[in-house]
Amino acid sequence: MADNSVLVGMSGGVDSSVTAALLLEQGYGVTGCTMHLFGSDALGMGQESACCGLSDVEDARRVCWRLGIAHYVLNFKEQFRREVMQDFADSYLRGETPNPCIRCNGKLKFGAMLHRAAELGLDYVATGHYARIEKDGDRYLLKKAADRKKDQTYFLYNLTQAQLAHTLMPLGGLTKAEVRQLAEQYGFRNAEKRDSQDICFVPDGDYGAFIERFIGQPCPPGDFVDRDGNVLGRHRGHIRYTLGQRKGLEIALGQRAYVTAKDPERNTVTLGGNEELFSPGLEAKELNLIACDRLDTPTRCTVKIRHSQQEAPATAVQTGEHTLEVRFDQPQRAVTAGQAVVLYSGEVVLGGATIDRAMQR
Repeated sequence: MADNSVLVGMSGGVDSSVTAALLLEQGYGVTGCTMHLFGSDALGMGQESACCGLSDVEDARRVCWRLGIAHYVLNFKEQFRREVMQDFADSYLRGETPNPCIRCNGKLKFGAMLHRAAELGLDYVATGHYARIEKDGDRYLLKKAADRKKDQTYFLYNLTQAQLAHTLMPLGGLTKAEVRQLAEQYGFRNAEKRDSQDICFVPDGDYGAFIERFIGQPCPPGDFVDRDGNVLGRHRGHIRYTLGQRKGLEIALGQRAYVTAKDPERNTVTLGGNEELFSPGLEAKELNLIACDRLDTPTRCTVKIRHSQQEAPATAVQTGEHTLEVRFDQPQRAVTAGQAVVLYSGEVVLGGATIDRAMQR
């Protein structure tokens, strides 16, 4: 293989297609691949995945043919089931709300795919993520994308130095509009293809139905309760609710009610007012730092506790090898176990962790 050879993960979408074309123009030896992550058995009757389907494989193959590069389909079904789908189900059953895209990035796209690239004698993997990787001395930094609306660094905080050293993200300096324009110039049929917004293996958004199908048994109904334990009504299984949820509760209380807590052991879902959802801070686990080896002192930063949230000023304290405490300048709403907290210093991602629990007021 040529020096500076790269395996490009291609979903059939416009971003990964333009990624492959740009790297070819930059002189890389490019090979395309599409990961086969799950079969139709993971989906409900009549459902079709928003990505990773047969049509997406054909779209990716068609782009590779147009570019004159090889295309492979990599079978990662077993690893995806074990590392992502099983973790997703287990996390919900524990009362958490996981983010499977983050886990897929760490375990599959920049884990298994990078390992496969090395087996093929290729130097790098590349994806169509909107983020920038820059080297600063001996350290690789992850930085926000030029297109802030498309920035995907929240989903990439768990990458290691070894993974970043062998990863290319050529779209980090472009806007989405520029990427679509490039796709038209390259003559790609997917130039206007809609971006996938759903979790790939739950295309209809019914997480509860997926989990019941995955584990092979129903999650039984239980009680809605208030914070004093008074029964308010019946819920359809705690896996169907997440912190801060208001819609879909199917209960009339005469006032707006939100999910403020879940107890999977008692199978209860606690309802309360919006004001009960605010927390002064959080405790987190599975810490991964990118910009440094350790936070030796309390560190001023901004944080995001979900991808769609605006960054909030905070102070982060590393409490153990893989644990973290974050105290917000202003209380934040719906700090949710299983989601990620990602730390920023300006454009640089300091690192992140999995939220374990919200601090009480």
